Amino acid sequence: MANKTAKAEENPPSRPAFNQDPHAVREPRENNLEMAIGREVRAYRKKLGLTITDLAVATEMSVGMLSKIENGNISPSLTTLQALSKALGVPLTAFFKGFEETRSATFVKAGEGVNIERRGTRAGHQYSLLGAFENNSSGVAVEPYLITLTTASDVFPTFQHEGLEFLYMLEGEVVYRHGDRLYTMQPGDSLFFDADAPHGPEQLVKLPARYLSIISYPQ
Repeated sequence: MANKTAKAEENPPSRPAFNQDPHAVREPRENNLEMAIGREVRAYRKKLGLTITDLAVATEMSVGMLSKIENGNISPSLTTLQALSKALGVPLTAFFKGFEETRSATFVKAGEGVNIERRGTRAGHQYSLLGAFENNSSGVAVEPYLITLTTASDVFPTFQHEGLEFLYMLEGEVVYRHGDRLYTMQPGDSLFFDADAPHGPEQLVKLPARYLSIISYPQ
């Protein structure tokens, strides 16, 4: 194994071509399911150049019923949605794309994170969980921790798990191992790595030390 420490600035990040625009404004969505369905039905009908009477004939529904659906005044049954899907030539799921589901957020005041024991944790390593979601729409699980190391802490470069991990040094100084590389981490330094390689603090240089650890993996 290499004993040479590496500074973050010696390995500047590459410049990947990110395709997602974080500032892009998406089309407005409805918080009411019936309104969302009605808007999509009307939009697809108009896109095909159909009048509400034309759609009524194609679906064998009344004009009044279709008008109520498009205005979000009633909740259409699955059978009704299937008939509309066939008449408009779109998948049934297309009627729900304008519905805005509730998005979650977790706010943690300073010092109020949940202290937990992570599997494999050694003495003196305090893990404060800063937020957690049981389910989210991204398909990715994320665990944000504030890790504190003191004079009572052990060193153990033996963590190994699936996913990616990001570290950001806040206080103190540690030499952190990832695979066969060592990184001297001081306040402001960061390390982003594949967590499937053995990793962990190799040497505690200046204590107390605190750093953020954000772990992500498929949900």
